[in-house]
Amino acid sequence: MPHDTSEAITPAKPRSETRRPSFFWVLAVLILPIINLGMRFRFHHRERMPASGAFVLAPNHYSEIDPVVMGAASWKLGRAPRFLAKASLFKNPVLGWFLRTSGQIPVERTGSNGHQALRAAEELVEKGRMVIVYPEGSLTRDPDLWPMRGKTGAVRIALERGIPIVPAAHWGTQAVLPRYGKRISLFPRKTIDVIIGEPFDLSAYRDKPIDQAMLVKATGELMDAIAELLAEVRGEPAPAERWNPAAHGQKETGRLEE
Repeated sequence: MPHDTSEAITPAKPRSETRRPSFFWVLAVLILPIINLGMRFRFHHRERMPASGAFVLAPNHYSEIDPVVMGAASWKLGRAPRFLAKASLFKNPVLGWFLRTSGQIPVERTGSNGHQALRAAEELVEKGRMVIVYPEGSLTRDPDLWPMRGKTGAVRIALERGIPIVPAAHWGTQAVLPRYGKRISLFPRKTIDVIIGEPFDLSAYRDKPIDQAMLVKATGELMDAIAELLAEVRGEPAPAERWNPAAHGQKETGRLEE
């Protein structure tokens, strides 16, 4: 499989979003040297990353450091990363300020504010920006770190706003910070594989009434596409079905005892 094995500290073809002065430059100066010290990125199919325009990037999620890693990967690929993030993170005075200043979007786990978060994400895509949404909504419960059953927010945004959704997967962050781990390991330097998928085909769902059954079906297909990408970089087949926490007596949020 052809892929780029360089560390790609800067995009091969600089794009206007990362060249335009913004608060992301401050974050890049503060964070990227640390990232580059402890991790090297190996990109697969980097040409599939849309160079401009609004879209949803939907990656897998199995470590609490994933947003930092995918944020750095997105920047290296020429796009400024914006996330739907847990509202609790915004309560920290310092972290909350960074999140708000860089345009991240707080999401409440419960209550009516979740709908407001979707509206905020749509405002980002109306401005031609990328928004990163983890369809799983939490760290996967799958014991082998394969993507689990997804939630419908990513697909809903893509369908409601008529924008592409691009699946992605990464592998290697578990060596930096294990699932539910508390200690980050940067040495020896870790290799992070990041693979970008083709835009997910939503043509069968476009221009139709959006209901829960449609969203669940499309989300299941999206999670299968993410699992296939992860299988490609892991070099092993993905499970035929996505892990369902409810079927194993597990909650879908919060930490699991391992």
